[in-house]
Amino acid sequence: MTTMSAQDFNRDVSAAKRAASAGPVVITDRGKPAYVLLSIEDYRRLGDDRTIVDWLQMAEDVEFEPAHLSSLPRTVEL
Repeated sequence: MTTMSAQDFNRDVSAAKRAASAGPVVITDRGKPAYVLLSIEDYRRLGDDRTIVDWLQMAEDVEFEPAHLSSLPRTVEL
């Protein structure tokens, strides 16, 4: 696994993309792991079946509570 600083990432995105083709790249911010760059193949291998609602609920800086429908929307006949 490759590690690079956010500053190095910003300076040379192409190097980060090349490194991600060989495996995950951890991008640090102020010396702490902050992000992971994956190739699309690695991402798809994760086999994650979460929905966008699940992802939003996991986000630390986003408050998200989906509203419950009291009744289902009516269907429209054309």
